[in-house]
Amino acid sequence: MGQKRVLLLCGDYVEDYEAMVPFQALLAYGVSVDAVCPGKKAGDTCRTAVHQNSGHQTFSETPGHNFALNATFDEIEAKNYDGLVIPGGRAPEYLAHDPKVVALVTEFAHSGKIIASICHGQLILAAAGVSKGRKCTAFPPVKPALIASGAHWVEPETMASTVVDGNLITAATYEGHPEFIGHFVKALGGNISGSNKRILFLCGDYMEDYEVTVPFQSLQALGCHVDAICPKKKAGETCPTAIHEFEGDQTYSEKPGHCFFLTANYDDVDASSYDALVIPGGRAPEYLALNESVIAVVKHFFESKKPVASICHGQLILAAADVLKGRKCTAYPAVKLNVVLAGATWLEPDPIERCFTDGNLVTGAAWPAHPEFVSQLMTLLGIQVSF
Repeated sequence: MGQKRVLLLCGDYVEDYEAMVPFQALLAYGVSVDAVCPGKKAGDTCRTAVHQNSGHQTFSETPGHNFALNATFDEIEAKNYDGLVIPGGRAPEYLAHDPKVVALVTEFAHSGKIIASICHGQLILAAAGVSKGRKCTAFPPVKPALIASGAHWVEPETMASTVVDGNLITAATYEGHPEFIGHFVKALGGNISGSNKRILFLCGDYMEDYEVTVPFQSLQALGCHVDAICPKKKAGETCPTAIHEFEGDQTYSEKPGHCFFLTANYDDVDASSYDALVIPGGRAPEYLALNESVIAVVKHFFESKKPVASICHGQLILAAADVLKGRKCTAYPAVKLNVVLAGATWLEPDPIERCFTDGNLVTGAAWPAHPEFVSQLMTLLGIQVSF
């Protein structure tokens, strides 16, 4: 049937997760994704916003990553795509007033192609008349606009709620990404096989924001059971994350990210019940590498020859666990010394998007490598998405 093509409609201060998670997840599944923004070209960036419930009457906002566009808005045509994804955040507030955006969304709707919109993205649906007569959910403050547009409002029972009405998929917030993305893949004609896997994420405070959530939700969207644990923490507790980005300094900058919710009690987890281990990067591995129980978990997966996927600074934990001897491995370049001293053959991550598989081990250098990182782990696990 040929490769599926999807358009991602972005703008400045789009919600950080709501742009990157579907973008990289779909790429990992073999879908071609073009990310565009009105008035910008391929290679330009959109600033993103981290939105989360911080205990106040509305969500908080802090700066996110800089999202790189890979296509030019004025050059794209709706007829060349099989589906449209509209992230939320603050960008839809002004995109909904752009005649070119409204015309583009209207064209997708009239052609019967799949449209998936999340959070505040539904403001654009309302402006384009797409929501009229359709069942829709959204982040609750969008309710008045949707009702005024003639939509049949569906109150989100949780912030993970998703609603499907024909070719229209809507969700309340990024918490619903697994269902949101899963529905979108199936609507594109995707068939997911081999996803009855159990995967464990080894987390810690100030792990990199993207490096935990993108693979976590990408694997959930495939139907995998995914658990996240952290030493000395229980299910329902959170780990603060860090946003690492290059912004012209000699090394990456760091900003606060989202708070990531853990799903299992660290002390209760039986590593033998999982099929694979994922180790995010960021600053957490610096201290997790000193924890003997963490080392024991990592050694179990290697001794059992189960798949292990580690990215960025996560390889500090692999080095400390003495499991890299004789292995081929990449990592964030600053971790090269640890990898080489641990007895591994260093593989240069050039470009930074490259990942490598050596036996049961997948390694990547940084979050831009997620499409390859997730795809190579899927291969080891026998998970396939076919169209």
